[in-house]
Amino acid sequence: MAERFVYGFGGGSTDGDAAMRDLLGGKGANLAEMAKLGLPVPPGFTITTAACNAYYANGREWPEGLEEEVARAVAELEAKTGKRFGDASNPLLVSVRSGARASMPGMMDTVLNLGLNDETAAGLAAKAGDERFAYDSYRRFIQMYSHVVLELDHGAFEAILEGYKEENELRSDTDIDASGWKEIIKAYKKEVERASGHPFPANPEEQLWGGVAAVFRSWMNPRANVYRKLHNIPEAWGTAINVQAMVFGNMGETSATGVAFTRDPSTGANRFYGEFLINAQGEDVVAGIRTPRPITRAAREEMGDKHLSMEEAMPEVFAQLTEMYRRLEAHYCDMQDIEFTVEQGMLYMLQTRNGKRTAKASLKIAVDMVDEGLITPEQAVLRVDPASLDQLLHPTISPKFKRDVIVQGLPASPGAAIGRVVFDPDEAADLAQRGEAVILVRTETSPEDIHGMHAARAIVTSRGGMTSHAAVVARGMGRPCVCGATDLRIDEAQGQFVASGRVVRRGDLITVDGSGQKGWGQVLAGAAEMVQHELSGDFARVMEWADSIRKLQVRTNAETPDDLKVALEFGAEGIGLCRTEHMFFNASRIAAVREMILAESVADRVNALSKILPFQREDFVEIFRLLDGRPGTIRLLDPPLHEFLPHSPEECAAVAASLKVDPKALQARVKELMEVNPMLGFRGCRLAIAYPEIYAMQARAIFEAAAEVAKETGVIPKPEIMIPFVMSRKELAAVRSIVEEAARDALAAAGVELPYLIGTMIELPRAALRAGEIAEEAHFFSFGTNDLTQTTLGVSRDDAAKFLGLYVDRGLLERDPFVSIDAAGVGELVQIAAERGRLARSELKLGICGEHGGDPDSIAFCMRLGLDYVSCSPFRVPIARLAAAHAALSEKRPSLA
Repeated sequence: MAERFVYGFGGGSTDGDAAMRDLLGGKGANLAEMAKLGLPVPPGFTITTAACNAYYANGREWPEGLEEEVARAVAELEAKTGKRFGDASNPLLVSVRSGARASMPGMMDTVLNLGLNDETAAGLAAKAGDERFAYDSYRRFIQMYSHVVLELDHGAFEAILEGYKEENELRSDTDIDASGWKEIIKAYKKEVERASGHPFPANPEEQLWGGVAAVFRSWMNPRANVYRKLHNIPEAWGTAINVQAMVFGNMGETSATGVAFTRDPSTGANRFYGEFLINAQGEDVVAGIRTPRPITRAAREEMGDKHLSMEEAMPEVFAQLTEMYRRLEAHYCDMQDIEFTVEQGMLYMLQTRNGKRTAKASLKIAVDMVDEGLITPEQAVLRVDPASLDQLLHPTISPKFKRDVIVQGLPASPGAAIGRVVFDPDEAADLAQRGEAVILVRTETSPEDIHGMHAARAIVTSRGGMTSHAAVVARGMGRPCVCGATDLRIDEAQGQFVASGRVVRRGDLITVDGSGQKGWGQVLAGAAEMVQHELSGDFARVMEWADSIRKLQVRTNAETPDDLKVALEFGAEGIGLCRTEHMFFNASRIAAVREMILAESVADRVNALSKILPFQREDFVEIFRLLDGRPGTIRLLDPPLHEFLPHSPEECAAVAASLKVDPKALQARVKELMEVNPMLGFRGCRLAIAYPEIYAMQARAIFEAAAEVAKETGVIPKPEIMIPFVMSRKELAAVRSIVEEAARDALAAAGVELPYLIGTMIELPRAALRAGEIAEEAHFFSFGTNDLTQTTLGVSRDDAAKFLGLYVDRGLLERDPFVSIDAAGVGELVQIAAERGRLARSELKLGICGEHGGDPDSIAFCMRLGLDYVSCSPFRVPIARLAAAHAALSEKRPSLA
């Protein structure tokens, strides 16, 4: 049997319902549902998403059978309405609208008043007894069809309209009479022929198929592509099309059109909220052609608007609308976004959908609906998008603030911050210590910049992607960050940067918005007005429900007391990754670290390490105190040693002077340690194999600190020592013995016994494949998916921004694999390692500590795989808690497809 492509709705018979969203799209499914509920829905039919996909698969040709189905649907619509398509005396006019399964407001195209030509316009005028209305509708149709279907310049038609008003001294479109519209229509048709070389199509059937093709084409237009990318909507979903009998809001003072929300989408307050226009069509409201009025009297009085609200101007229709919105909200058990038209006092419902809302409104609506008995706490948890919590966790720029954008880049770390421009991380640290707010602007950052990054209120780089060093570190610290601002030209010597011809100098005040506007992070001139959100009340209740549902633990990636405090306040249940190398970059100890690297003998190296030991011990004392018995996974030194050394001759000379060593010897050592590919070089456990005294010192510091805190507080710390970059069992066994010896000595000297675990980071494909053997030496695996993604895909995350976007745009990758885990590749290695590891050691603890630990889709994958915990940056902890609850509520086996 041939696939069915067309489903009717309204007029007494409806084929679909709300459950058929994937096939009919959100709009089509809800139109069918409203019709079945008995609401006044103009009849029509839906062309399915399957038809859209078949259209593209068929080289943008109609799939077999579609034309016949549409012809039958048009005939049925004629029977339902008593009107005929193209009939001069009683014409059927339709709208053609898009409707994907996921709401994409304003992203695709619409055509209204389709079916009008010179004959049907005259027939409409005679039947309505209103020539002005008919020719207003006709000119609207020509203007919209020419832009959407014929792809002609919209501005040319606006110029004709504005020219006519100016010539005739008319202020508004509503001042134009029927003769005026006829004159404008002639000018429009002349412009169509001039611009396209063809007369405006007069055949309604040709118009219909032109409209259908245009809406299908709009599924792939640039703005729809960008929106899908931002909201992870697959291209393969396609869009449906709804062809619906027209009802007219522009038939005089008893007609109107409007858009409304059953609750306030900004605050979540339980009040009817919306706008309407008398004697108008839908695009007048959404396009800002005329200023709409508030729907309710209360909103009008609040705004100080002198024009009557709908509640006052059309009380009977308003009462009907109120009854309908209450029915719809009760039926869908969610806040609804509705579109309606009033034709000569008769109300018609054109759309309902779950309304877009702010994170604050989302929380309030969810909690209120639980209290009202509409939904359960589990449903409330699912109503809140985990990613939307970013809006609440960081200061944001007030929506009322007028932005003066200097440059745009990638929204690498959310939030907004104000500060003075600095280019040097040392200067950033110095100024911050004196209480000044600074923004660090760099071409790119390196681990050596960590002190300046921590001191800065925000970070901006001209290079790098969403998973570059700057992005990863900024997210971990909770600093707003804009990366990859490619229009930025930094001149440190002159103390300025230039973007699009604008010069910004060191010390100038700027605002950084890392949360993104339409997919872009922004750098703004001056100090923006900021909004700080409160994390209590509704937020606390939703998170309490989420915690009672989720099975995955949520830890944090943190190595400073400040970061850990933030994470614990956000509900972290321990540390999943403490990067000890970040502690080494502290100004008070970097000299001793460099002395250790430059040491020419074991004795000299041990001597230098003894200077670092007290600092490391104190670091861990503070961390164990804050953890208060929670587990803490501490990764021993991972990066190559050359990252701790200076690079330029000037820096080498300065460091040599401070260390009292020969500058040439220092430069020679730097050159000796430099690597062609440091990511795969002399790092991680390889350092411990060559220099066991480094890990011995770190382990001693950890266990001495744990013993001190145990004695001081009576609470037993739970250290988990993680050995990085392991590729074999023998390697881990060798390094494990170093840690165990240091632990024995430190705990014996302190006279304390405490449990501890030793495990490894799985970040190499070989380690994942040999996980069964490695598990014999490990108490836990932590999947370092940042590096595992790099080593599996053969992609450097620091260089990936140059081409990954292209891969996603062309469908070669569904998503950036550094943002959301590559389930089919990296994910399969994680699954193999988890299964083989637990086969060898059933009690093996499993977690993930890469950037994916804060990504909702990756968290769902971890849940399905049976991991014990995820670990993420402090400001993503609430997101991970909520995402873990979502995952628990929709638990299923992982897909490797």
